[in-house]
Amino acid sequence: MSIETRKIEFVQEFLKLQSEKSISKFEKTVKTENKHSANRKVESMSVNELNVRIDKSLKDSKNGRLTEVNDLLTEIDKWS
Repeated sequence: MSIETRKIEFVQEFLKLQSEKSISKFEKTVKTENKHSANRKVESMSVNELNVRIDKSLKDSKNGRLTEVNDLLTEIDKWS
């Protein structure tokens, strides 16, 4: 599915929303994403850099250095 098709489908679903709370969350998300993406430059990484990140992630996981999804969502709610 193309990005354009996904955007159209997203907007159609968004327009169906009736919850003020849900709309507010989306507004905050879009504002935050726009702010971050304006400052973000995506750079590719080498295979070696990717492997180093994978190794670190596996080590973190093995040593219990993880964030539970509910904790992450709570933290994200505090960003705005």
